Amino acid sequence: MSVIDLITRVDSICRKFDKYDVDKQAELNVSGDDAFARLYAVVEAELDSTIEKAESVASAKNRAAVVAINAEIRRTKARLLDEIPKLQRLAMKKVRGLSREELEARSDLVSALKDRIASVPDGTTTAAQPSSNGGASASTGIKFNSNYDGSFDSDYFQNTEETDRFRQEYEMRKMKQDEGLDVIAEGLDTLKDMAHDMNEELERQVPLVDEIDEKVDKASSDLRSTNVRLKDTVNQLRSSRNFCIDIILLCLVLGIAAYLYK
Repeated sequence: MSVIDLITRVDSICRKFDKYDVDKQAELNVSGDDAFARLYAVVEAELDSTIEKAESVASAKNRAAVVAINAEIRRTKARLLDEIPKLQRLAMKKVRGLSREELEARSDLVSALKDRIASVPDGTTTAAQPSSNGGASASTGIKFNSNYDGSFDSDYFQNTEETDRFRQEYEMRKMKQDEGLDVIAEGLDTLKDMAHDMNEELERQVPLVDEIDEKVDKASSDLRSTNVRLKDTVNQLRSSRNFCIDIILLCLVLGIAAYLYK
């Protein structure tokens, strides 16, 4: 095979795999508005930074630092996995300047990126182990030592003044919290007793309230009947008084007429 054939072969292979180069696809994008390329670049950069953090865990000796880094890695992985559906939607969006094969290749890029994110170690890696019945079961890889005496390895735990102060402050705050919870519990018990007493008192007052309602209804009925009788009496008094006034006036008129006649 000649040198020209080799160069031609290499060029064809490079052109074949150019569709997997996101940076080149962004450069070929004529409109300059390829949201997929921008988001993919951001996610990939953050993924590379997360991988570097995961690699630094192997050399860390402080157990607290390892736990903190693993927690940050898990948060970053969750955030990056949330971006995968958006990347999948953008990968199916047509972009001017990209061929159909290049658009289809974007889906493969997203799938590969998702696998890379999932493969980043975060301290919770599980492995499949054979079970007693010949099958495979999931194991967290945590080993329990039944002969544990309560002591920690010096590589992971060192008793210092700072840890002593932290433990003392933790115990004091725990005691204060327990005291506060006891006070709250006593207050709740008092409120419960008060509510129970109020319920009993209301139950005792119900018959009295019913009796008062009956008496009020009876008094209202008597008052209405009394008002009716009083109105009739007043009407009768007014009619008899008018009759007497009429007689007196008639007598006066007759007396005046007799006086004038004489």
